[in-house]
Formats: sequence, C-alpha cells, structure tokens
Amino acid sequence: MDTVDSQSSAADPAKKSGRTSLLDSGEDFEVLDEDDIDDDPPPLEDAGAGEGRDAHKERVDEETDREEESQEWLDMLGNEQLKKKVLVAGEGRDSRPKKGQNVTICLKTFLKDGTLVEEQPELTFTLGDGDVIQALDLAVLLMEMGEKALVQTAATYAYGTWGSCEPDVPPNAELSLEVELKEVCDAADPELLPPLEKIALASGKRERGNVHYQRGDYAFAINSYGIALQITESSSKVDINPEEENELIDVKVKCLNNMAAAQLKLDHYEAAFKSCFAALAHHPNNIKALFRMGKVMALQGEYGEAIQTLRKALKLEPSNKTIHAELSKLVKKHSEQRGAEQAMYKKMLGNPASSGPHKRWTKSSWGLSWKWLFGATAVAIGGVALSVVLAARN
Repeated sequence: MDTVDSQSSAADPAKKSGRTSLLDSGEDFEVLDEDDIDDDPPPLEDAGAGEGRDAHKERVDEETDREEESQEWLDMLGNEQLKKKVLVAGEGRDSRPKKGQNVTICLKTFLKDGTLVEEQPELTFTLGDGDVIQALDLAVLLMEMGEKALVQTAATYAYGTWGSCEPDVPPNAELSLEVELKEVCDAADPELLPPLEKIALASGKRERGNVHYQRGDYAFAINSYGIALQITESSSKVDINPEEENELIDVKVKCLNNMAAAQLKLDHYEAAFKSCFAALAHHPNNIKALFRMGKVMALQGEYGEAIQTLRKALKLEPSNKTIHAELSKLVKKHSEQRGAEQAMYKKMLGNPASSGPHKRWTKSSWGLSWKWLFGATAVAIGGVALSVVLAARN
C-alpha cells in the first residue's frame, strides 16, 4: 500500500500540471493539453501534402531519366537512322578533326545481333573523301580526340542493299560501330609527295570510286574519281622521271574513263562528253573513251558522228563484240531517222513524184490542142483566100 501510495503521490504533480510522463503513458508521443489542441482542420493545400510531394518527385525523376537517355544518344541526321553515344569523353570540342584531315581510329563493327564482323586496331583515312562508309565519315567529324563512342547506323549509311563480302555484312544490315579516335593530322600535300606515293594515293582513291560504282553509288564514285584527278593534276615540286609521269597520266585517263561511265549512269551527258574528250587528249586511241563518247553522241541524237566514232574504235579492236552490237544498233537507228526525215520533207514540200507526170500530161495536152487550133485556123484562112480568088475570076 505504501508503495502504491508513493507512486500515486509521485504522479500527482504531473496530473496537476496537466501532463503525463512519456514513460507512464506507454506512448511514443507527448500528450498535449486540451488548450494546445487545434480543432481547425489543416488547409486544403496541406492535406496529404506528403503524398503529393512524393508523386511529383517521381514524375520529375522519370522526366529527368528520359531527358538523360535522349541526351545520351545524338540523332546526327534527325531521322533516327544514324545515332552516336559517347562512352568515354574526349579532350574537348576544339580537338575535333576537320574535313580533309587524316584520322586514325580503332574500329569494331557489330551486326544488330551482336556478331563481330570486323576489328581494325588502326584504320587511317581522310575525312570527307569517301574512303569509308558514310556513317564513319559523319560520326568521326563529331568526335573529340581520345573519345570512344558507339554509333548505330541503318544500312543506308553503311553497306546498303548490296551488303559486303569484306567485311562479311549481309544486305540491308543495321550495324553498331565501336569507334575510338586515336590520332588526327593534316593530310599530305600532293605537290610534295614522291611520285610513287602520289601514284599510289591517286590509285587508292580511284579504287574506292570503283567500289562506289559497283554498289550503284554513282555520285560518291564521281566524288572519289574527282579527288583522284586532283592528285594526278597537281604540280609536282619534286623530281619525276618520264616513266613515272606516264604512269601518272595512265591513272588520270583511267579516272576520266570511269568518271564518264558514272556520269552516263546519271544522264550527265555534257559532263561525260568532257571527260571522254579529256581522256582522248592524252590517249587519242583509247578504245573505252571512244566507245563512251560514241554512246554520248548517240544519246544526244547525233547518230552520224556517233557511228564514225564507234567505227574508229572498232578499227582499233575489231573483235570487240560490245562495239559491234552498239554500232549495228546505231546504224539501224540512223537509217530509220533518215527515212523519217525524208518523209517529213516530202510532206512539207509536197509530193514531186506524183505531180511530175500530171504536169507533163497537162503540158503535152495543151501542146496538142494548140496544134489542132493552129491547123484549123490555117485551113479556114486558106478556104477564104480560095473563095476570094474564084470570085475575082468570075
């Protein structure tokens, strides 16, 4: 009893003060006086404020994640067909290469399913010259020195509808390219190159143009042939012997012939004619240049000149079946054209063949009539004179 009483008497001061000890209450919060309790409800904007803030934060986080994800991939052309993602940052925008510079990259090429089809630890090419697929040419221009990036490209900017044998890429294949930009330097001045290096550089550009031509990319082929021609036509500031100069001219003529073929594919007849003319200025008996010039003339309707040009080519190579077939076709077309022209002239000027006999008949008939008239007049006059003479005698 004493113990209980002592506990009761100890609790009395607390009761008198209107508060209960946290230990005595068994609760984890303090019990307030009635005067401290606010019966008014909280403002509407505060009701459930904790849940609203959490939902808002989640929405902001989702939007931020989407923005960061979109910022990770750069849509280079705005059509979702060529995208670039930085894996390792480079040395800054000022370290980006420029068109016409030589770059060295480390390249890994993957198919869409992750199959590795090509790995080149050091691939060197000139930016903008079309030495590599278009996806690489465009992506490396936006890379910084030391940067490592992932490039996703549609077939349009890779190996297209044809695919590739080396590397082994099927037609219409999307690719992932892992690229690291390792070195950037200015391209060599063709005028300062030794003759053999100059010939090798021009031949390489021409061969790249042949790759574009075989794939049907005629505009890219013309670009590559044009770069090769610029190299061959550049003046040389180093010694070059006659043999090397002739070899350089041979490369130039090959480029002009190939360019003419690509220009014909694009129906650029005037440009193709100029390319053939330039090739023939160096090699007047070049059969390919003569053949293509003949085709250009025929396509422009100049059949007579075309036939003469093709006959010259056939005389140089009588066994060439392609020239035979083209020449036979042109002779037939020329004959048909001449027949059509003669018919048109006859129609314009009238038909002299049918009008000739009619005119002759009319002339002869009039001549006959005049003869009869003259004879009849003479007889009449003679009869009158005879009558006068007889009358005088009587």
